[in-house]
Amino acid sequence: MNLQELHVSEKDVSAVSLFKGELATATSIHLRKNGILKEHITKTSALLLCISGKVTYQDETDKQIVLERGDYTPIEPNVKHWLNAALDSQLVLLK
Repeated sequence: MNLQELHVSEKDVSAVSLFKGELATATSIHLRKNGILKEHITKTSALLLCISGKVTYQDETDKQIVLERGDYTPIEPNVKHWLNAALDSQLVLLK
């Protein structure tokens, strides 16, 4: 199995569930170049891991982090955040 094979859509943003356990979930996210994952809030702590590409994570606290292959950032609960892709990018979100 391969993460890229999960995202066959022509959409700028695609999210597919990888794993749903009793205590945690993992979601595969694909953003096309210049794709934007609009602002949203998570109710639980999360970790965003960049598998390939280049995205900028931003949040309402003025945090701005560029993520490239292998980079990750924690996401705080109840904080608006969003992503902008500079390149086609593959990420995994762990909650």
